[in-house]
Amino acid sequence: MLRRRKNKTPPLPPLCPLTECMKLLGGAWTANLVWRLSGEPRRFSELRSDIPRISAKVLSARLCALEKNGVLTRHVVASSPPSVEYALTEMGRELIPVIEAIVQVGMKLQHRVEVRPRSVPGSAPRPRARATHRT
Repeated sequence: MLRRRKNKTPPLPPLCPLTECMKLLGGAWTANLVWRLSGEPRRFSELRSDIPRISAKVLSARLCALEKNGVLTRHVVASSPPSVEYALTEMGRELIPVIEAIVQVGMKLQHRVEVRPRSVPGSAPRPRARATHRT
């Protein structure tokens, strides 16, 4: 029987910083919003067009959560009609290198999938899915 090895990674503090950061970035569309706000402040409608698949309800919820967590600020612009601009805070800007690193890993993973051969010589061919016919 194999002997259980001791974990050599340094222990994490009681409140794990990795867990806290992933809770912040882990929500659907959150990283996309931070990325889109990294260039300049954006209005709600601009963010909707930047990320076309996000619903207004989810966008509003994510923006509120990010504001509550100190990642972005909400600024009401005195105009007619009134509008609101969202901008990253200093903490929000600190997330940009993290998202850039995730993007780089994602690009490597995509490249790996693109260059993977369909079948390896000498191996059995992959079974094809059977078409089901309904009558």
